[in-house]
Amino acid sequence: MTSRLQTRAAPMALVLFLCLASAAQAHAPDKPPAERVAPGPTGDAVHGGQLYQGCMGCHSLDENDVGPKHRGVVGRPAASVPGYAYSKALKASGITWTPAMLDKWLTNPQVLVPGAKMYFSIAKPQDRADIIAYLAKQK
Repeated sequence: MTSRLQTRAAPMALVLFLCLASAAQAHAPDKPPAERVAPGPTGDAVHGGQLYQGCMGCHSLDENDVGPKHRGVVGRPAASVPGYAYSKALKASGITWTPAMLDKWLTNPQVLVPGAKMYFSIAKPQDRADIIAYLAKQK
């Protein structure tokens, strides 16, 4: 014969289990740790446009030069601009130019893609965020 306590314990245990499982799911990361990126500074596109003038020694928004054209770069797969001779390393990278990936690239392109043509880097996180904000507006 089951006691009243045993009769109530099973449903209560089930409710507790479901609550804990739900809480764990709500806090579970949707990406593996290696893919998570801490939020960086918010970019200022106006300042980014001023900083971009320094990029124009090699790049342009609308024409390939020493580097590929940049209009529409945010969201575009790497090494996909027609008419530009990309390195084998960048062609094989599988990168898509998300803001987070552009930040990594601008931090040190040779660390992200060893053998890429670009060596220039932007040291300050805020400057990178500003340039990325500017590029995101150039559609």
